[in-house]
Amino acid sequence: QVPLVESGGGLVQPGGSLRLSCAASGFTFSTHAMRWFRQAPGQERELVATITSSGSTTEYANSVKGRFTIARDNAKNVVYLQMNDLKPEDTAVYYCNARRIDRSGLRPEAFDYWGQGTQVTVSS
Repeated sequence: QVPLVESGGGLVQPGGSLRLSCAASGFTFSTHAMRWFRQAPGQERELVATITSSGSTTEYANSVKGRFTIARDNAKNVVYLQMNDLKPEDTAVYYCNARRIDRSGLRPEAFDYWGQGTQVTVSS
C-alpha cells in the first residue's frame, strides 16, 4: 500500500492555477506534519511548503510565498497545495511528504513517508 498518492499535476500556462492533492493511507495522518517538495531536472529537491499536524501553522519558501497555499483536511487524510500565478520556474515534479518526530528516545528521530510525485509543467 502506497502511503501517499499525489494528483492534480499537469500542463498549465503562465499565470494559471493548479491544485495538487495528496491522499494518505496506512498511518495516522493527523500526527504528521505535511510538506510539499519539488524537484526540477538537474536540481536538488526543494522544500516548498509545510503545514503542522493540526494545520495551525504553515511555512513557505520565499519563491512561492503569496502564490501557493498549503492546507489539510485531517478528516479526509488529504493535504492540498493550491498554486496560483504559476511561472515557468515552478515547473518540477512535486512530492508530498509526511513527517513525524519521535522524541521519546535519547535523541529525536524522524519518520518520513513519500509519494511518487506529480509533474507540473508551466509553459505557453
